[in-house]
Amino acid sequence: MRTIKRVRAVYFSPTGTTRKVVATVAKHIARALNATRGEYNFTLPETRTAPLTFADDELVVFGTPVYAGRVPNVLLPYLATIAGNGALAVPVTVFGNRNYDDALVELRDILARGGLNPVAAAAFVGEHSFSRVLAKDRPDTRDLDTAAAFALDVAATCNTLPAEPPLVEVPGTPYPYRRYYTPRDRHGNPIDIRKVKPLTNDRCNDCGLCAKVCPMGSINPDNVKEITGICIKCGACIKKCPRDAKYYDDAGYLYHQHELEETYPGRAAVGLFYSGTYDL
Repeated sequence: MRTIKRVRAVYFSPTGTTRKVVATVAKHIARALNATRGEYNFTLPETRTAPLTFADDELVVFGTPVYAGRVPNVLLPYLATIAGNGALAVPVTVFGNRNYDDALVELRDILARGGLNPVAAAAFVGEHSFSRVLAKDRPDTRDLDTAAAFALDVAATCNTLPAEPPLVEVPGTPYPYRRYYTPRDRHGNPIDIRKVKPLTNDRCNDCGLCAKVCPMGSINPDNVKEITGICIKCGACIKKCPRDAKYYDDAGYLYHQHELEETYPGRAAVGLFYSGTYDL
């Protein structure tokens, strides 16, 4: 039986939904295993400079949101710095009510390549970054109760793992993964929103919060109307603005937003997976 001394919640979470799930899972695993707990948020650019290094007596709950059915590609260079040193891992993806496609299998593989041992995994639902109604307020109490129960199952699994635990099986296409999800208009033509950037209305009072929360450091703090780098459509500047001053007006973006809201109005299910099996 492996002794876990520390449980770490590690995540990229621009709007806070991924953090809620990952922190809840880590808290309950640590409590069940009587281990210490740590947290590392690598959302902001300055936090993605030092390599991610773990120890073999740790369990890492590692979370990212799902962007276009995959792990956000802007994170891939940083995730390649992982030095797992045999620590156990629980990859967690959070999707906006449509699907997580190949994001969970991709994250599992990234962690395994980095020397971690993924022994359980989960796909949770969070309010979509494009919308305030799609999966509104998720993860909610019901989701977090599920996360707590999942954590207890993971803790129990840790007590029965062999010295070389099997890789957790998860749904998805094995490498090479499917291409990133492409939105399309009603005629089937692809909608390209990669270069779309948020605008700023006259409610803005130059508080600068949007610049502080941008995970790409792309908003000029001296002129928040100026986007100096790429926009990954994470929704942080829009959802965290206290004056609702940030918005998109691109026709393709708005079409895709409304299509998602109309096509996926129900409550998408959470997926929980354990070493050797998976439960849909």
